[in-house]
Amino acid sequence: MVRLSLALVLSLVAATAIAADNPVVAQLSQRLAALQSDPVLSEHAAYEKLQAQHAVAALDKGRRSQRETLQFVAERRVEIAEIAARTQAARREADRLDRTRSELLVEASRREAERARREAERLRVQAQIQAEETERLRLAAEAEALARQEAETTLDTVAGQQANRLSAARQRELKLAREEAELVSGAKLPASKFEARGEVFTLGANVFAGDSAKLSGGGTSTASALAAYLQANPKARARIEGYGDNQTPGQRRADALRDALTAAGVQKSRLQSIAKGTGTKARALEVIITH
Repeated sequence: MVRLSLALVLSLVAATAIAADNPVVAQLSQRLAALQSDPVLSEHAAYEKLQAQHAVAALDKGRRSQRETLQFVAERRVEIAEIAARTQAARREADRLDRTRSELLVEASRREAERARREAERLRVQAQIQAEETERLRLAAEAEALARQEAETTLDTVAGQQANRLSAARQRELKLAREEAELVSGAKLPASKFEARGEVFTLGANVFAGDSAKLSGGGTSTASALAAYLQANPKARARIEGYGDNQTPGQRRADALRDALTAAGVQKSRLQSIAKGTGTKARALEVIITH
């Protein structure tokens, strides 16, 4: 991480030196420099910031005919770096709040135990005021419980807000990754839905040619878009579930898509292909991506 941050700083210095001839490059470099100099965000998303810097450098050195595409990719990479840094900072803050909540609960329990010990000793030597002390302890316990409940409610509210922000930021990041994948591959990604097992893409039998396990032209385009999407999410993994019919086993269908993704540059270690029984025209494959 230290090496990656150092490389990013050196890249930002070099980009600032060469950006004067291109206002867009200068603006994107300034945004990255501001991100790197921010005391809260500088230590986060080093990989995404380095990717963004490479994209800005590619824009600066690219041919005029490629300028529009390179500018779009560079702007998306910078935006992804900004979102990733804020997301990681928010996650760290949420973790800190969780630790604070645990510490508050431990401290409250310790105080209760210490108070009970002192009160027991006092009651032993002051039996004549037992009734008054018992009532005082009851009221104190209720006040302590109420204060602890209020503290927990406040922390839960803050944690929920942080979780919502993290979820919204992740959705924006995935939307940008989808747009980048479609731009790079020149093909549309199929619709997806988010479930407990991950982001699920359902592909129909039309992705295969006839009754075989060979991808059709549309299936090849879909595979290219999925490969670009996985490349835009380098930490993601894909589980490919194949549904067969009387002519083609589900495992062969799953393997065909896996091989197409591998051929498009996705590491085979990030992919898993399995058979899942009998399919329909609407469901020949399911690709479950875990981010």
